[in-house]
Amino acid sequence: MGESEKDKMLRGDLYNAADTALAEERLRARQLCHEYNNSAPETRLLRDRLLHRLLGTKPENCAIEPTFRCDYGYNIHLGNNFFANFDLVVLDVCEVRIGDNCLIGPRVSILTATHPTDPDERRSGLEYGLPVTMGDNVWIGAGAIINPGVTIGDNVIIASGAVVTRDVSSGKVVGGVPARAIGSPD
Repeated sequence: MGESEKDKMLRGDLYNAADTALAEERLRARQLCHEYNNSAPETRLLRDRLLHRLLGTKPENCAIEPTFRCDYGYNIHLGNNFFANFDLVVLDVCEVRIGDNCLIGPRVSILTATHPTDPDERRSGLEYGLPVTMGDNVWIGAGAIINPGVTIGDNVIIASGAVVTRDVSSGKVVGGVPARAIGSPD
């Protein structure tokens, strides 16, 4: 028996996203996100249970404001004291690991999914992913986009609207398109 498309996806190799097993897993994630996003604000216990079912790692002291959307959920690993404001999108075909005490502003996108640059490969429908990692004490401003394969160090601030296309060293403040260092958080 050959290697599964899921194994290829998780490893970051080219894989077929139209694979039936992967499509079923995405449907499960969408169903859980739908239930989460349509839950009443006062149903904190229900929301916590849904996130525990959806996410790979969800600490007790974690909050995500609806709406929240993701591809699979099980590739998302959150640290303690995590907070995400409205409209978080995480395309988690590879792991997304976020450290402790991280704050995410509204309408942030964290993306691991990407496509081949060669047009013939791209037309084949194959895609791949690159993991995203964030250290502790990261603050991401509203509307920022974190691109595939990016590693963000500890104590980093990503300015609102920034598009992060490369790694960010600890202790930096970055902003712009593409994001570049604009200071330190002191």
